Amino acid sequence: MRRVLTLLERKVRAGELGSLPVVLVLAVVWITFQSLNPNYLSPRNLSNLSVDIVGTGLIAVGIVFVLLLGELDLSVGSISGLAAAVFAVLNVNNGVPEWLALVVGVLTGTVTGTVQGFSIARTRVPAFVVTLAGLLTWNGLMLAVLGDSGTVNLDENGLVAKLTSYYFTQDAVAYGVAAVATGAVFLGADLDRRRRRAVGMPHRSSAAVGLRTAVTAVIAFGVAYLLNRFQGLPLALLIFLVMVSGLDILLRRTHYGRQVYALGGSIEAARRASLSVFRVQTAVFAVSGTMAAIGGLFLASRITSVSQGSGSGVLLVNAIAAAVIGGTSLFGGRGTTWSAVLGMLVIQSISSGMAITDTPPAVQFVITGGVLFAAVVIDALSRHSQEAHGRA
Repeated sequence: MRRVLTLLERKVRAGELGSLPVVLVLAVVWITFQSLNPNYLSPRNLSNLSVDIVGTGLIAVGIVFVLLLGELDLSVGSISGLAAAVFAVLNVNNGVPEWLALVVGVLTGTVTGTVQGFSIARTRVPAFVVTLAGLLTWNGLMLAVLGDSGTVNLDENGLVAKLTSYYFTQDAVAYGVAAVATGAVFLGADLDRRRRRAVGMPHRSSAAVGLRTAVTAVIAFGVAYLLNRFQGLPLALLIFLVMVSGLDILLRRTHYGRQVYALGGSIEAARRASLSVFRVQTAVFAVSGTMAAIGGLFLASRITSVSQGSGSGVLLVNAIAAAVIGGTSLFGGRGTTWSAVLGMLVIQSISSGMAITDTPPAVQFVITGGVLFAAVVIDALSRHSQEAHGRA
């Protein structure tokens, strides 16, 4: 245990804070709102919270990929609205089978993201400019797809509507998912420790692996218990966690993921190392567009409709803020898909707390903005500390 604490202290001094700041912020938010309203941490509210984070959270996961390159995608809100509009018009207005319309909607995001990534990689025009143009273009195309009616109501009994309304009511399902998550964390951490030790690299101790597994078990089974006290495990949350886990493996365990981190560290060094900068950049924006489309479909599912306001408002800001607040660096090269989950939890927890305590929306924007500013400051200070220790 002493070794674990010493390692933690060393990482903090070196600027490797990880998810510690956002976990502390989340704890403060929950304690504050629970003291103001005892129903805040009730199973019902937490269950609703777990579904509400999914749509924007999926978009934020795509943003993480872009931020890892040190870039920014401003078009994800418009892409999410366009994908939802394409699905709704095909399925509801034109009678296309729901599964086919769903595939076309997701591919819409993939194609738009690929077009933007290709343009950025080929012309080397800043991503900010290209995606800003995309924001306007895809939003205009969404309005054209929706036509004069401006609103399309989804089938409440359809597949997409059930994405956010279906719950696994059997207790065993939630506990089973918790057990699988705990086992996966242990196996992943232990495998990483063994591989590093085998080649003489710095590695976690067995105690550190055990501690991480224990913390995961407490959180996973605690969440499962609370969800089972209401309606059970939401399908939306399960899909969200599976996708986040899969993309996390893609980033941290594959050659492609290592290329993404390498480009975020130094794009010029990546070029000199003969990495395919063009293909990686294009693929990253394709992932961002795809995740935006999937997130847009979940958002449409939540309200069972698509309108001219889909993908607008604070959606873009919340998606970017979630990724940054969760610990993804604006300087590139640092962050994981789980950053989006933690950041989205903070943002939605604040929103839920404001709603349950009847606080004016203006206060919510101020608090969220303050948390975002603090996250950016911590990110900058962390980077400076890493540079001082020769790690950046």
